[in-house]
Amino acid sequence: MFKKPLGNLKTSAPLRNSDRRKLKQHIIQAFSLVPDIGEELVPEGLLSVKFNTYTDEPGVAYLGPGGDPLWFTLGIGSEDIIPTVYTLWKKPDLIPFLSTPSAVIPVLIGGADLMIPGVVQHPLSLQAGQLVSITEHIHHSTHIGSPLAVGHMAVDSDVLSEAGSKGKAVFVLHAWNDHLFDMGHKGNPPDPWEMSHSTTNDQHSTEDEDVTENDMLKEPLVDALSSHLEQTQLDDHAPKIELTKEDVSSILHDALLQAMKKTLSSSQASALPMPASTFYSAYILPSRPAQSPSQPSVSTPIDIKHSTHKSLAYFLKSAEKQGLLKLKEIKSELMVFSVATSHADVVAHRPYLSLKDVALRNEKRGQREEEERSRVKELEVTELWKPHLQSLIFFAEAGFDTSARYTYADIKTVLDKYVTDRQLVNAHDQSYINVGADELLQTTLCKSDNPANMEFFKREQLIERLSDKMQSWYKICAEGKDPVLKKGQIKPISVVVKVRQGRKATTLITGFEPFLLEAAALAEELKMRCASSTSVSPAPGKSSGMLVLVQGKQVKEVTEFLTSQGVPKRWVHTEGGGKK
Repeated sequence: MFKKPLGNLKTSAPLRNSDRRKLKQHIIQAFSLVPDIGEELVPEGLLSVKFNTYTDEPGVAYLGPGGDPLWFTLGIGSEDIIPTVYTLWKKPDLIPFLSTPSAVIPVLIGGADLMIPGVVQHPLSLQAGQLVSITEHIHHSTHIGSPLAVGHMAVDSDVLSEAGSKGKAVFVLHAWNDHLFDMGHKGNPPDPWEMSHSTTNDQHSTEDEDVTENDMLKEPLVDALSSHLEQTQLDDHAPKIELTKEDVSSILHDALLQAMKKTLSSSQASALPMPASTFYSAYILPSRPAQSPSQPSVSTPIDIKHSTHKSLAYFLKSAEKQGLLKLKEIKSELMVFSVATSHADVVAHRPYLSLKDVALRNEKRGQREEEERSRVKELEVTELWKPHLQSLIFFAEAGFDTSARYTYADIKTVLDKYVTDRQLVNAHDQSYINVGADELLQTTLCKSDNPANMEFFKREQLIERLSDKMQSWYKICAEGKDPVLKKGQIKPISVVVKVRQGRKATTLITGFEPFLLEAAALAEELKMRCASSTSVSPAPGKSSGMLVLVQGKQVKEVTEFLTSQGVPKRWVHTEGGGKK
């Protein structure tokens, strides 16, 4: 598919945060991922770029912050999202795999499909059209070669097992070293990965090789958990792991090394000396490893009380004996005076993702989302009126354009010119217009049952009466989009709190469609923002719009979100949330 250079390659553009969340949610559902893994595979800073393949098939590639293509789609409006080998190197078990001898790999990279005789290992439950990856088969090993290609199954797995079967096994879409791959940083595949439990249950080998189960955990907790993994299944029903005191002590020791290498190395001159309790809470505890979602849940608190050390003082004195830091007791209070950041253990320590890193990442993400919301330009909502029926005669005979759409200010200008040209301004009070002196104005604006009593009107009353006789229109302009011009009267978005079933409150949102908002996307955004369940249903009455329901009293949160999407505050009507 990508054996030749991409054609009509567009300039990459940043993906809006809302679009990235939709893409992430789609991928999480399509590949049955937990949210944290989805966040890793669909990172912030994602870019999108449109292209055409050498067969002139359109597609979209999604690039990571570093420029590596992570996902792509083929075809106009296709929702079939396909991972690249860059993504599969991060999570090799994302999709089922087939293995093939090393001699076949160069042929696949050259653009050929995988043939049935070239398949060595394959799952037993594959179906034609299913997305799979292709790896290099490694003889007499429990390791699996890194994914080198991705494609759709050409046949069911039953056909692969039949003796003498021929033909294509996989229609290859993308492979290592093709032109899609070359958009990234390139490079060689990572080291072979150990086959995890989730990918070995139904794996079939034509060589009848036995494959053992191994965990893939690369986090700092792996040493503490490895002895438990043989008895524990990594699924939703797995029991929580209880760590031993030795395990907790080892993790706390790693946390100390992490703090010394990543934090204290740059700030120790100004931060030290400090009380031991402050050192523990400000540096050691935040440096504990953040547990990966792929690991079994740990029930044991990782702190001094659950370690082999009787107290914080014993833990720090043990570190002092190793030469990691220096302590001194001042007025019965233990103080940390210095840390040895050049210690061999600190230098050899390999940093990991800590609780502090996760907190900082979440904080930065929140700041970016807030900045993105603040950058959204407010929608320009303009009410318009077009001459219609009675008002059409007035505009035609008065010499004004009958096909134009007028703003409220335009209507005022039309009337001012009309009454000035015909000297209809009342001589005693210029705020009044002598309507009775002009038959056209009187028949247009006065009620037909008794126009004789309508002699004088204030100027503003005339404008309102004339606009009431005209056809309502509205125009909405959003930055980066074509203006939307529609017939009808635009009404504010309704945000109403209603109490049902006693004290159960719900917030109902209707009338948001004219403001370029979609019900499903609105419900999903409010679900995350309000931390409440949401639902979408047709709005009651004759309205053709939809109703979004949010559990609880969420007027403030809903209003803030609507304004963050560019809806002017005057176009949001609230009830039941306090001040209207």
